[in-house]
Amino acid sequence: MSVHLYKGRLMSSEARREIGLQRAAELKGRILDYLEARDDIPSGLEKATAAEIDAGRRRIMAYFGAGEADWEDWRWQLTHRITTVDVLEELLPLTAAEKEGIRRVERTYRWAVSPYYLSLMGRDATCPIRRQALPDAAELEDNTGILDPMDEELTSPAPAITRRYPDRLIINVTNQCAMYCRHCQRRRNIGELDRGRSRRELEQALAYIRRNEEIRDVLVTGGDALMLSDAMIDWLLTELDRIPHVEIKRLGTRVPVTLPQRITPELCRILSQHPPLYLNTQFNYPREVTAAARAACDRLVQAGVVLGNQAVLLKGINNHPFIMRKLNQELLKIRVRPYYIFHAKPVKGTAHFITSIAEGMEIMEQLRGYTSGLAVPTYIVNAPHGLGKTPILPQYVLARNDRQVVLRTWEKRTLFYPDTGHRDEEQPAGA
Repeated sequence: MSVHLYKGRLMSSEARREIGLQRAAELKGRILDYLEARDDIPSGLEKATAAEIDAGRRRIMAYFGAGEADWEDWRWQLTHRITTVDVLEELLPLTAAEKEGIRRVERTYRWAVSPYYLSLMGRDATCPIRRQALPDAAELEDNTGILDPMDEELTSPAPAITRRYPDRLIINVTNQCAMYCRHCQRRRNIGELDRGRSRRELEQALAYIRRNEEIRDVLVTGGDALMLSDAMIDWLLTELDRIPHVEIKRLGTRVPVTLPQRITPELCRILSQHPPLYLNTQFNYPREVTAAARAACDRLVQAGVVLGNQAVLLKGINNHPFIMRKLNQELLKIRVRPYYIFHAKPVKGTAHFITSIAEGMEIMEQLRGYTSGLAVPTYIVNAPHGLGKTPILPQYVLARNDRQVVLRTWEKRTLFYPDTGHRDEEQPAGA
């Protein structure tokens, strides 16, 4: 039997092991509630849910008289987007109230859903997939939202450009998406027709970037960046590669979620030629993490693309700590790093999705320490009027002075931590 000094006391290895076992049991007890609940949160990778999704896929294919090759063709998916109640009710059970609500909303706001994303929908009206894709009469009852809460129209110094930060900017390349999410922050741009930016507008955007050497990071988004043709994507990324001060490119796209068929071998071949390239997508619910989404992400990773997720916190969809925890854990399985949780913006027509910030804070409390750090994104509130992303964090530093800080751990334990280091005296840059 070995004896070691532990906290000022001599303690045998058996006694220390017993302390370790007690602590392990305590830690397991902290997640028993989640372990009991997680099986009731459907993931698209789980056998039963995957079978439901496959049944939906076969039903939609039969309706359109489509074969497997059609289903895997992203252009077929786009040309067969569901845009009318008449087609929708042939594929999904709808109540009279739902049908009337969709018909009312479509007079004001456009909607479209890809056959693939429709196949993910459950049969119940409360399905989180349905709520993200199908119009709801509540969209017309929003008296508080505004069209452009981020003042993007006032932060555009050149065509197609949005700039809110010193060293990075957005090129907005199209208004087209595979599906028009009901919580979309740019629904004002959807219009009646899909329109990409003209070559002339994109050349003006590139000229602006060339003139401003502080721009090192360019996000290509929309709409959806991957709704551009392969040739246009290749041309735009090549032009950005030729600008010496642009260090990284990013793509904003939801197609791994709503149209994974778009991630073709040819597209991946093109993307592989433009490192370093980062792609941020938007999975909002574990059911969206399917075998098809995993295959698309695998192709992107093999092409050298770094993947991140920017979920949006949405009432009735993912505003529960266990749902967000399982979502982030499922994403890590398919090599997508949870990056942000966005607080929903007050966009006109979306008020019914907006949660309280307190709910977002509670979700963050139930992530840090309860799951791996890789599964803990940053909770972000986009400051209005284009003032940028503001992280909202639980308070872990309770007090501080020159000698110590008072910390709160993820278990809400308070401790005094010595802060005895000394700051280096400020020196001029380059000294």
